[in-house]
Amino acid sequence: MPIVIDRNIPAYSVLQGERIFVMDKERATSQDIRPIEIAILNLMPTKKETETQFMRLLSNSPLQVNITLIHTESYRSKNTEAEYLERFYQPFERVKERHFDGMIVTGAPVEDMEFKDVAYWDELTKLFDFTRTNVTSTIFICWGAMAALNYFYGIPKYPLPRKLFGVFTHRREDAEPDPLMRGISDEFHVCHSRHSTVRASDLRREPQLKVLASSHRAGAAIASNLSHSEVYVLGHMEYDRNTLQKEYERDLQKGLPIEKPFNYFNDAGGIKMNWSSTANLFYNNWLNFVYQTTPYRLN
Repeated sequence: MPIVIDRNIPAYSVLQGERIFVMDKERATSQDIRPIEIAILNLMPTKKETETQFMRLLSNSPLQVNITLIHTESYRSKNTEAEYLERFYQPFERVKERHFDGMIVTGAPVEDMEFKDVAYWDELTKLFDFTRTNVTSTIFICWGAMAALNYFYGIPKYPLPRKLFGVFTHRREDAEPDPLMRGISDEFHVCHSRHSTVRASDLRREPQLKVLASSHRAGAAIASNLSHSEVYVLGHMEYDRNTLQKEYERDLQKGLPIEKPFNYFNDAGGIKMNWSSTANLFYNNWLNFVYQTTPYRLN
């Protein structure tokens, strides 16, 4: 939410220069307030856990946020009951005429496949086009980010020699203060769990994109287009304390080659949760950005 101050006080121009949302009294008295409309396209098999993780982050704000959950019709999850999807989710066809302030497109466990071979690829590309006409700002997560970067900019994904798995240190790269990174420390932590990557050099060659944060070990982690209508997060800020542990134990039970998640367990065998404060701040920044820029009349 903004602070309301006189536009002639020195702090007004200073804070505006730092990309902090301030509002003069004239604008505040004429402003209409309404709930923020956020859609979540949940491509994860663990739909209940994933939706809860994102809702937890989106609820940590003074804004009223209305959530619409979307599922694909061209592929139905085998891990979530059909009755659950029918009750709490909507197919894209049912919402394609609506407008949203924001959208989140999650990752999906299909990294080893070519994009065009994914069962719901055609449906997903229609939704990608939808985000550019009907959504103020969209966050694409992990595989969702790689898929959107490929579709919009032709940026390829590359297989990794082994799974990028753990909690990694990142550094900010925003040369000028970026509204999405406001208040985030120069160094911070993000979870990663993926078999593929996009190269920071490919992102930097695209004039419409900017890299906001990267990691020596994990590569580019956060990027956006110049208007912030597209935000790409290659990691998983939304993960709960024990999400990586569950993935590790699951892969062990399946006999898959897996190492302990990097920088995740402490010396006593417990879990170091050192990414949650950054996650809350980042998503608050995003909601605040959406609140500032979205039109009052969405249509």
